[in-house]
Amino acid sequence: LFLDMIERARELSREPDTYWNDQLNNVSSIGGYSGLGEEIWRQSGGEIDAFVQCVGTGASSRGVATVLRQRKAGVRIVCVEPAESPVLAGGQPGAHNIEGIGIGFVPPLYEPSLVDEVIQISTNDAKAMARRLAREESVFAGTSSGANVLAAIQVGRRLGPGAKVATLMIDSGLKYVSTDVYSSK
Repeated sequence: LFLDMIERARELSREPDTYWNDQLNNVSSIGGYSGLGEEIWRQSGGEIDAFVQCVGTGASSRGVATVLRQRKAGVRIVCVEPAESPVLAGGQPGAHNIEGIGIGFVPPLYEPSLVDEVIQISTNDAKAMARRLAREESVFAGTSSGANVLAAIQVGRRLGPGAKVATLMIDSGLKYVSTDVYSSK
């Protein structure tokens, strides 16, 4: 089904006044995520032991990992995929409900030489963590963010006390609320 959608997008892009970004093959997106890698490095003050990221197109994990590895060779890079579709780990594709990741094949932008480990997180566990983040932390995030957080917790526990693990919550919706909204003015 996914490959049918890609072929349909390709067909539509041949029509006048249309453009197809081809997200799966757009190598320019890797450079965009390199800036995010620099930001993570700066914000962590270089104190980062691991970076954990779900894989959709592969661009975000690749762009960030490339920068972090240039800055600190020993930083651990961990990618996350749906347990129901463990393709990156060499398994078979399968149906899952973690939006934006686990496309059923290894994405062209994914670079396995940058990855130390691939962790599988089930859809049910990712959904449960997304609900927990909303309930306990007031962070409204999707299932891929739930998967990222679960995997980051696993990595942090293995690395031990004081470990600095970064992950992304790209789909978290509301990112900032001005305190002015709550003022009594």
